[in-house]
Amino acid sequence: MKQRTPVVVNILIIIGLLIVFYYLFVQSYSFLGSPYFWGTVIIAGILAYIHSAIGDLIENNKFKKLSPEEKAAYLAEKKIPFLRRMYDAAFKKQSETEEKDILIDHGFDGIMELDNQLPKWWVGLFYFGTAFCIVYITAYSFTDFAHPLSEYEKEYKEQMAAIDEYNKTQPPVTIETAKYSADNIAEGQELFKTNCASCHGPDGRGGIGPNLTDNYWINQPEKTLFKNVFHMDWNGSPNNPAMRPFGKNGEVSGAEIEKIAAFVYHINQEQAPITPAQGGAAPQGTEAHWEKE
Repeated sequence: MKQRTPVVVNILIIIGLLIVFYYLFVQSYSFLGSPYFWGTVIIAGILAYIHSAIGDLIENNKFKKLSPEEKAAYLAEKKIPFLRRMYDAAFKKQSETEEKDILIDHGFDGIMELDNQLPKWWVGLFYFGTAFCIVYITAYSFTDFAHPLSEYEKEYKEQMAAIDEYNKTQPPVTIETAKYSADNIAEGQELFKTNCASCHGPDGRGGIGPNLTDNYWINQPEKTLFKNVFHMDWNGSPNNPAMRPFGKNGEVSGAEIEKIAAFVYHINQEQAPITPAQGGAAPQGTEAHWEKE
């Protein structure tokens, strides 16, 4: 007669499985504070105790039918701790007497085959993997669990909400607080393409509007190039209504103008100018003598 698993171990296994299954459907550990989860744990524990009590009744009935030798062997085995029995079942080698009991009556070239049982840890892992696979496929098919698009959408909304919250707590960027940073060039280039490229070209070579890569400027209200670009983008040009006040109109924010100014500064000061021979617009205005940033 085989020894049964203690009810406490069964309850721990059930709690572990419940945590895994709840997480697959809820996708967070917030359920640990839910009364529904703990209610499920209590009900499962009660059912485990009922199952154990029924098992005790069946075990006692079988025990009465054993011979004295079988009873003594069973009681001796029952005194072995559960974890020790599990270890022996997984790793302990059979004795010669035990091997004779599980010897299969065929072999080849003197090699005999034993009818060994699979280790309990392997069987348990197999059953757990099968159950997990079923629950995982169910969760994937009927919930948002593990869907990359759903996870991306959730994380995207969280990141955008965090950015909005950050922007709310930060003071607006003005011409006094704006500073050049090379980290803003890439974003500034994209903003430039969206708001400025129709007149100045995607690389600032000019077209309808003047060439922004040379050192000739129609409007020079500020002493530094970076501040000058910020000023023009915010206030617009008094000489050309096509260069409207993007900042004052609310079309772009101060933080966005700071990035656009960083891109214009980069193509004007850190790259070679695009000359008319290279497709750039002819110089307009007067030569500028900017102060260093």
